[in-house]
Amino acid sequence: MLAAGCSSDGGARPADDRSAGSPPAASASPPGSPSPSARSAPPAKGTVTVVSTLTEGLKSPWGLAALPDGDLLVSSRDEGTITRIDGESGEKAVIGSVPGVAPAGEGGLMGLALSPSYASDRLVYAYFTTESDNRIARMLYDEKKPAGQQLGAPDTVLRGIPKGTIHNGGRIAFGPDKMLYAGTGETGDTGLAQDKDSLGGKILRMTPDGQPVHGNPSADSVVYSYGHRNVQGLAWDSEKRLWAAEFGQNTWDELNLIEPGKNYGWPEVEGKGGRPGFVDPVAQWKTADASPSGIAVAEGSVWMAGLRGERLWRIPLAGAEPLADPQPFLEERYGRLRTVLAAGGNKVWLVTSETDGRGTPEAGDDRILQLEVE
Repeated sequence: MLAAGCSSDGGARPADDRSAGSPPAASASPPGSPSPSARSAPPAKGTVTVVSTLTEGLKSPWGLAALPDGDLLVSSRDEGTITRIDGESGEKAVIGSVPGVAPAGEGGLMGLALSPSYASDRLVYAYFTTESDNRIARMLYDEKKPAGQQLGAPDTVLRGIPKGTIHNGGRIAFGPDKMLYAGTGETGDTGLAQDKDSLGGKILRMTPDGQPVHGNPSADSVVYSYGHRNVQGLAWDSEKRLWAAEFGQNTWDELNLIEPGKNYGWPEVEGKGGRPGFVDPVAQWKTADASPSGIAVAEGSVWMAGLRGERLWRIPLAGAEPLADPQPFLEERYGRLRTVLAAGGNKVWLVTSETDGRGTPEAGDDRILQLEVE
């Protein structure tokens, strides 16, 4: 079992941005700048520096996607809108609302992803809750239209993902194979996670049109892995391995290495059970220390946002295994943390989540922070 490790950054949340990061933890010398194929393993201990607050005053931000020019799109779970954030100035502009979003509890407008062919098709994908289900739709983003009216009508690519007031999953991302992946939840109905005929409690893999992909475990199904409780983090490392973060119930949150067709245990196993037929997590945390949502891979580590834990976790990788215990940063400095997005090199975007109904918002919440990590 991996221990949580000691924090290198504590203290109360700042009332506003201090443009200063965690005090550096003890760390090895950085590996320099070799080619990716020759890159050495990351140091056992890392650092996080908060370079700046890009923007403030966001309401229930959830999904985040980076446009080719460096600007960002962020979804509002409870308002059902998508806002463009200038990547330099932080200026905000609502580009449109997504019709059919029915926010309630943990549901609403959640994950965002850009089409792999965005430069030519201008399609934005969104995962959202309706009155009847969770679904994934794509919309044309036309910047030439008036502000607030730049999103086309949703074209649903996948419907019928179970919905609930809790455990709606919601993260979507295009993988290195240009296929669309989605993390779903079991809505509190634990039996769905082991039911291969249900889309709940799964990681899904589909074409950009929402169809099963050749090479999926079942040729006629988008189900890629099962036995999940509530997956809100998806990211790939430099070797194209898929990692996923998952909420536990009362005992263990998980970071999993995902393989097609494998059973990740819920509700039969929570955390590392060592039972035949189930895949154990690569790392686990007490739920009070994590409650993980988004993840990203940068500088050879997985970076995992904690909601209840109010901290950013670093898990340095040596291939398919951690090379050291997870290390926490930014503990209780910015409140609940929802989404992490790699921005190239050692740059990472981090989205807070104090206005989601479970936080204690302060002036400026919610915000997007720009980090430099090692």
